[in-house]
Amino acid sequence: MKIDIRKLEKLHSNPTHYWGLNGYETDKIFAISTIETGNCFEFNLREKNQQYKKIWEINDSDIEDLNEIIEQGNSLGAFEKDELIGWAICDYRQWNNSLFIENILISEKFRRKNIGKLFIKNISRKARELQCRLVELETQNTNFPAIKFYHNAGFTITGINIKLYKDSTETALYMSFDMIL
Repeated sequence: MKIDIRKLEKLHSNPTHYWGLNGYETDKIFAISTIETGNCFEFNLREKNQQYKKIWEINDSDIEDLNEIIEQGNSLGAFEKDELIGWAICDYRQWNNSLFIENILISEKFRRKNIGKLFIKNISRKARELQCRLVELETQNTNFPAIKFYHNAGFTITGINIKLYKDSTETALYMSFDMIL
C-alpha cells in the first residue's frame, strides 16, 4: 500500500459517503471539572472510563464550507492510486499567524496505518513554509483517541470551551503545537 500525501484540490463530490464510520467510538473520555473563585479559574482533566460514540454526516453544505478553506491551498489529501482516502483541512489564520487544523478525516479501512502521522508531518512542514508561530486545533474531550494521538504528536492542551457544544457531555479542547522558526 503506497499512500501519497499532497495538496488537496477542490472537492467536486463528497467522498465520505464511501469512507465508512465518520466519527469515533471509545471506552475512555477526559472528564473536565472547572472551579471559578474570585479572579481565579481552574480546570482539571482526568481520564474516565466511559463508553462514548459520536457519528456525524458530512453533507453538501459542509463540503462547500470545506472547499472555501481548501481554496487557500494549505489543505492536504491522502491518496491511494489517485483515490482520495483522507484529508487534513487546514485554515491559515493570518490574524494570529497560525495554521488551524479544521478537520482530519481518514477512510475507516485506512485508519491506524500512520496516515495521521503523515498528515501532521506535512502540516508542520506547511506551517514552517508559512512561517506560522503555531499549529492549533479543537477537538472534544470525549474524543480520547484523537487527544492521545495529538498529544503523542507534540500538541498540548491550551484551552477549553465548556459551552461550544449542545451536548453537555462534550467540552471543546483546544490544542496547539509551537513552531520553532
